[in-house]
Amino acid sequence: MAIDLSTLLSTGTVLAGIDAAGRKQVIVALAEALAEKLSVDAREVIDAVMEREHLGSTGVGDGVAIPHARVHGIEAPVGAFVRLGTPVDFDAVDERPCDLVFMLLAPLDAGADHLRALAQVSRAFRQPALRERLRGAGSEAEIEAILCQRAEDASAA
Repeated sequence: MAIDLSTLLSTGTVLAGIDAAGRKQVIVALAEALAEKLSVDAREVIDAVMEREHLGSTGVGDGVAIPHARVHGIEAPVGAFVRLGTPVDFDAVDERPCDLVFMLLAPLDAGADHLRALAQVSRAFRQPALRERLRGAGSEAEIEAILCQRAEDASAA
């Protein structure tokens, strides 16, 4: 079964308009939101994602970052998205700061599922029209609708 963004966000979370001083603050905000929803330890999520960040940039370019990690206590890949009020530096490959950040968490043993989910998120955010619509969205509900519609469009193609 294909993993799409609506599947990843069904138990995840969408935030908008957050201002953060840097990458770690963004990761903390997303980790805390996911931890609360999933009843997992926020500190463990933050530590796992930051450890992955130290391995190499998750800033994929065009203002997009996809921080990700595998953590204890979750059963399937899950995502959280934030559109930042002010872009932050994620050491992106194109050196642009990031304002669209999708955090992906997967179970510790989710090798192939984690990679499939990461590929799906990456494919979605490579679409200029999606990035433009997300940046123009007026609310968290509108952002969530855009992300889930994008996933439906991708699975229908």
